Amino acid sequence: MTDDPVTAVVLAAGEGRRLEPLTNRRPKPMLPVATRPILEYVIEAIREAGIDRIVLVVGYRQERIRNHFGDGDDWDVDVEYVEQANQLGTGHALLQAEPAVGDRFVVLNGDRIVDADLVRRVREATLAGDAPVMAVTDVDHPREYGVVTLDGEDRVTGIAEKPEAPVSTSRINAGVYGFTAAVFDAIRETSPTGELALTDTLDRIADENPITAIGYRGQWLDVSYLWDLLRVNASLVGADEEADAGSDADSAPEIADDVVVGDDVRLGANAVVGGGSALGENATVGPNAVVEGSVVFPDAVIEAGAVVRDAVVAGNARVGANATIAGGRSTVVVDDEVHPDVRLGGVVGDNATVGGGATLVPGTVLGDVSRVDPGAVVSGTIEPDAVVRRG
Repeated sequence: MTDDPVTAVVLAAGEGRRLEPLTNRRPKPMLPVATRPILEYVIEAIREAGIDRIVLVVGYRQERIRNHFGDGDDWDVDVEYVEQANQLGTGHALLQAEPAVGDRFVVLNGDRIVDADLVRRVREATLAGDAPVMAVTDVDHPREYGVVTLDGEDRVTGIAEKPEAPVSTSRINAGVYGFTAAVFDAIRETSPTGELALTDTLDRIADENPITAIGYRGQWLDVSYLWDLLRVNASLVGADEEADAGSDADSAPEIADDVVVGDDVRLGANAVVGGGSALGENATVGPNAVVEGSVVFPDAVIEAGAVVRDAVVAGNARVGANATIAGGRSTVVVDDEVHPDVRLGGVVGDNATVGGGATLVPGTVLGDVSRVDPGAVVSGTIEPDAVVRRG
């Protein structure tokens, strides 16, 4: 057990299956927005809130997290790791941290970006009383999250996780909590075996004693689906510091103000990088190519004359010369659930190749190491390692 008054526990063990293929090779918290992993923003908010000890609960592809953050020195925090070997829910994940925390601690999701001020307020409320603390916020689509019932403004009396029935409130669980060690017994009592969501325990607690609510109206950025990565990236690029990119010709590329460019990026003559975009480390955008509203991962290549809009191009992927990802809105199916009218030009998985002159219809998702032949027109979801022939 630690003597620290408040430790931060960050839940970062999940797979993020709704974000495939991008999560086939990396855990969801390590997806990049504005060229940095989501988890970096979480850790920075914790540090700025005055907490310098962090316990990361890791599991799926955990080596990516361990190798990136190490002992936390680069972020001026002390990082420890505990493992959730089997993905049995957020309640089970929190149980793994029991030996590493003291009597009072805060809990955050590793894939949700919030302001440091919220973490600070939850920390202070946790120190001030024994009741569990939960941050709550308002969103446009509350049924996609945990909808909360409030008594007044500061008492949570119930939580309905992704309710099917219409709801009369936009107030949801924001995913930042404060607990005493009593929560561990409450989790075990809720479900001695099997998969367990932390919200199941909280709903049970709220039936007996109200949970302290911390209202929040600041930055709250959640990545649940592929198109969310574009939205969150666009929200962050204007605030991040830009890096210089090399040019391989005298005709300077055009880069919008709200763009973040990683180290060692190469931009060809007359390339255009439009607003809301991020280019990861060692990426290449060829001469006369256009990238707008897109996230380009490290080591990806956009060849000469290609047009990439509203797209995610993953690591070491290649979009061939004069290929087109036109962007715009589409209908995308995830786990048999239809999502109409989402802005997603396309996704190119890790090590995938789009041949020269090929076209991706809006909403197309190419699996890892898939290949699209030159001139082909592609739509829908393409499995990993597949080859799409022209005609």
